[in-house]
Amino acid sequence: MPQFDSEYEKKLYDDRLASLKKIEELGTSKFGLNAGEATYPNSFRFSPEGTSVPKIRAAFAEVSGEDLERDQPTFAVAGRLMAIRAQGKAGFAQLQQGGERIQLYVRKDDVGEDAFELYKNLHLGDHIGVRGHLMRTRTGELTLKATPVDGRQPLVFLSKATLTLPDKYHGLEDVELRYRQRYVDLIMNSTKPEPVAATEPGAPSVSPSSGETGGPATEEHRNVREVFIKRAAVLRAIRKFFDEREYIEVETPMLHSVAGGATARPFTTHHNALDMPLYLRIAPELFLKRLVVGGFDRVYEINRNFRNEGVSTRHNPEFTMLEFYQAYANYEDLIALTEELIKFVAMEVNGSYITHFNGNEIDLSKWTKLSMREAIARYLPSEAGVEISKADLNSRGVFAEKLLTASQNLTSHLKSLPQNAEWNSDPQPWTPEADHLDRLRDASLFFALISAKLTNGDTLGKMIAEVFEFLAEPHLIQPHIIYDFPLAVSPLSKINPLDPEWTERFEFYIGGFEVGNAFSELNDAADQERRFEAQVNEKARGDDEAMEMDSDYVRALGYGLPPTAGEGIGIDRLTMLLTGSKSIRDVILFPLMRHQGGQPKDENEPHGESAE
Repeated sequence: MPQFDSEYEKKLYDDRLASLKKIEELGTSKFGLNAGEATYPNSFRFSPEGTSVPKIRAAFAEVSGEDLERDQPTFAVAGRLMAIRAQGKAGFAQLQQGGERIQLYVRKDDVGEDAFELYKNLHLGDHIGVRGHLMRTRTGELTLKATPVDGRQPLVFLSKATLTLPDKYHGLEDVELRYRQRYVDLIMNSTKPEPVAATEPGAPSVSPSSGETGGPATEEHRNVREVFIKRAAVLRAIRKFFDEREYIEVETPMLHSVAGGATARPFTTHHNALDMPLYLRIAPELFLKRLVVGGFDRVYEINRNFRNEGVSTRHNPEFTMLEFYQAYANYEDLIALTEELIKFVAMEVNGSYITHFNGNEIDLSKWTKLSMREAIARYLPSEAGVEISKADLNSRGVFAEKLLTASQNLTSHLKSLPQNAEWNSDPQPWTPEADHLDRLRDASLFFALISAKLTNGDTLGKMIAEVFEFLAEPHLIQPHIIYDFPLAVSPLSKINPLDPEWTERFEFYIGGFEVGNAFSELNDAADQERRFEAQVNEKARGDDEAMEMDSDYVRALGYGLPPTAGEGIGIDRLTMLLTGSKSIRDVILFPLMRHQGGQPKDENEPHGESAE
């Protein structure tokens, strides 16, 4: 028996079990069914074949009541009851199926005494089959009137909802509960609520009210079903795009003996039969490039990745990513391909380049290109009183000095203001919505922190990347390509031949966060081995996200990887942008949650080279 929070909930459960017993007795005594068929039959055939509530509504949306009365088109459909009311000898209800609802009209004189007795024992959430013909009520509502069809029963009981649906008429409101009980979220938040207009004499209205007919709609309607239908459309569009360009879709292992392909903390497991430790995949990159070595010049995979990191509105430890690789291409080729891909997917899914996310209108047809150095310079606050040049970013000492000066100048500026509020003790994420003075305070603290890290020997390239993320990333609302990344944070990227401390890598940002990551692939086996060794040293210094040595991958490069460009794109984040969903949990059917009673820690963990 389920656990209940109150005696009232237990009473509702008991009432439903009692009604199920009555339905069983009715089915065995009146309809000649055995107990199993009466309570949980194994099928119901829609008629005509292929019928659904959405198809009925679409086909008869413009058909008049007079024409329906003349033709009396008959259908058999099934679904879940989302509103129900019986009073006297008639009742109205709403049947939900396929993401839409249709009104039902059940009259005792039409369905017979036994079928109407069945109707009176139904509850919200029950599944039923209905046979009848279409009509319109006096208010014009398209309605399926239950009647026997070809001698078959007008109402068929299919399944009992022994647990009561939430009180709200159109939505499950508790956000955490929506994620934990996605099945209820999909039931309650998959259609736009429509009032049921009962107009027959003496029949009650089942417009939104309380109790078994629900409650008032909330201010912001969430069509959860539509979000996940669009997610599926995103995947179809991606496959169409790459299939048309002669890419081959493949599958690579999810259990790895070496954690590689990105800088991230892995999940670990153990294979008993082989007695060996294994890692859940953090990225498929190294296996996909092995395939390019083997002669698959264009290859892609839509894959599940796992990273043992924090959760936030943009991070889930299990996520979906597209990765693709193209031989004889470089990162500049993928810049053009990326813009083409995102525009194609937007049109396939939404029919428009315009999307709305987090209060912003975003035009996916207009892209801005900036190097990482240009982005840092552009978003450095003018109050810092310094300029950071390309040369400054090639010297740990010079960069540390510039940041310290910037911190001191910001402190002096803030102290000169007539009303200087108390400072935060730690730098907070810098967002465009934050108060300008708060941003300056946070920047002063952050610059001082990074300057100290550089002075203490932290890797220059990593600190440059942190400064970029702090200064620029929240401002990249419209589509941006950020190119040329430090070597220290790009262990798999080809070096820029004109600047060996920087690599041929780009990331693209939309909505204020990274969506994709790409680079010209490193194909020098000796250089790759040295970089793996540098990563091993970083791990020895305490970096849990550094890569391990993958000797087999180095061996594969020894057989010759052609010039290749590769890219990873976060499917969850792209879906967020195309559906206007503010949290990654809104676009993952079953996001990871703490055990009930605990709140997930909301933090922005660093993520690896391949976009999450």
